[in-house]
Amino acid sequence: MFHYFLVYKPYDVLSQFTPDAPGDRTLADLGYAFPPDVYPVGRLDKDSEGLLLLTNDNRFKTRALDPKSKTPKTYWAQVEGAVTPAALEELARGVTIRVNGSTYRTLPARARLLEPAPPVPGREPPIRFRQAIPTSWLELRIVEGKNRQVRRMTAAVGFPTLRLIRVAIGSLQLGDLAPGAVRPIAAPKFS
Repeated sequence: MFHYFLVYKPYDVLSQFTPDAPGDRTLADLGYAFPPDVYPVGRLDKDSEGLLLLTNDNRFKTRALDPKSKTPKTYWAQVEGAVTPAALEELARGVTIRVNGSTYRTLPARARLLEPAPPVPGREPPIRFRQAIPTSWLELRIVEGKNRQVRRMTAAVGFPTLRLIRVAIGSLQLGDLAPGAVRPIAAPKFS
């Protein structure tokens, strides 16, 4: 029997069930009794948060992760500084980032400013705050999944990411899930 779960991975939690080092928090610490053969489809960095899809359906997982599927992922990024229209245009065209020591040109992204700031739950610890430097919220929709790609993209256009939340994978939405919450779902179909 296949199982599918939506999870709001909190900040400072690994996208896996076993710690890399003593003191690491993992998905096992969410207090949910996942079946033993369920694993994440993709991952989020320890310092990112938001939507994870977990399943034991390996065919589905392989299909969803295949770069040819171009499954879109949508992120909300709180960045340092007041984002300019020129930066949004650069992100939309694709930017050059460094991945594993090599330069890489990202595919075009959908990028837009979120005004007003989206309603997001608090985070512990909160992001650093500088009175003289404003922050902005962006929505980025990408079809790739390079390591720390969104953070590298916003930095490449001059706006370092302070907080990153994945809000959608294909048609699956984070919605009203709270940090650490788990929701079993029916077999998803990506649009």
